[in-house]
Amino acid sequence: MSTKDDLREVEETLARLRAENHDIREQIRDMGATDQTEKSAVISQADEQAELIADLERRRDALLARLLEEGSA
Repeated sequence: MSTKDDLREVEETLARLRAENHDIREQIRDMGATDQTEKSAVISQADEQAELIADLERRRDALLARLLEEGSA
């Protein structure tokens, strides 16, 4: 798989995860008075997903840097 293909895949995954994370956080806001254990679990899920998004953003930045290097080579 080429660097451009890798980058496209990472960008697609980032877009999907960001949308999912937004939906999860909206769900938390809409929960209202609910079981705190359940609410805590959903918050943890959203936080873990945010960490994954940050990892993918670093991967994307590395791929962009590689593309720039390949372009100047």
